[in-house]
Amino acid sequence: MSEFELIRKYFSHTVEERTDVVLGVGDDCALLQPPQGCQLAVSIDTLVEGVHFFPDIDPFLLGHKALAVNLSDLAAMGARPAWVTLALALPDSDPRWLQGFSQGFAALAHIHNVQLVGGDTTRGPLTITAQVHGFIEPEKALRRDAASVDDLVYVTGTLGDAGLALRMIQGSVSADDYLPSLRDRLERPQPRIAEGLAVKGLARGGIDISDGLISDLGHICRASDLGAKLFLDQVPLSEGVGRYINQGGDWGVPLASGDDYELCLTVPAENKDEFEARMQDTGIPFTLVGTMEQELGIRCQLPGGGLLDPLPGGYEHFSHE
Repeated sequence: MSEFELIRKYFSHTVEERTDVVLGVGDDCALLQPPQGCQLAVSIDTLVEGVHFFPDIDPFLLGHKALAVNLSDLAAMGARPAWVTLALALPDSDPRWLQGFSQGFAALAHIHNVQLVGGDTTRGPLTITAQVHGFIEPEKALRRDAASVDDLVYVTGTLGDAGLALRMIQGSVSADDYLPSLRDRLERPQPRIAEGLAVKGLARGGIDISDGLISDLGHICRASDLGAKLFLDQVPLSEGVGRYINQGGDWGVPLASGDDYELCLTVPAENKDEFEARMQDTGIPFTLVGTMEQELGIRCQLPGGGLLDPLPGGYEHFSHE
């Protein structure tokens, strides 16, 4: 089928319809009308077969993940999602794959009221690029450069599930009964949109944990010219990851393996009670894991005392060639 037939069949009718979309899929450009008084938050991510996902992944889950990792960036800044564009490089126009992918993409878009407004398709190695657009009120964005000394450091959810699943699938760690639930965290991450929206005006710094807590909190530290101290006995772990650490003491899984897509937020101490009340209303677990400090760098205190040394590093694409 041609490029335009592909778009019409699989993507033109699987999108939300928003009133702020003047002209969507099907023309040279989309025409969009941002709400008055809001800033536009924009983020883009690319997923490459063999780097970000396994070739045998369920295409429905891949459609979900392609949008989820982008929505996670909007969540990290407290932005409300609105629009998305999608570019696909496909080795062939496999109807089964396209049907599953478009359904997974559309299902998550429906949950967060996101409309697909344009994109591109071409032939090539399987590569997926999505760009999301959202709205944020001026001065309300959760920015990496906004943390202050003595801010409390919180994370949502549990850390390390996706990283442990990856190790099990690759065979570097023996697979066990926890693999199905861990793999679900790897292949179907949930963007914390409601949580990011709930704490605007209370949290200061924010980032989504895509490359590991050490690496991503490190971005906040560098942007804010600060350091941080983490208490490892407070890092939230699922039962599977907790058992893995108890067996071998490898803190690299929850601290550095990435693909968690949870939020890391810094919160002034005076906002603690209201912040925690709002987070409780979302129904998603959250945990106080550390504090921001004047001394540069990140220090991780072990459960038995002392500091973790050396620190595990997060994922870097061009250091793994």
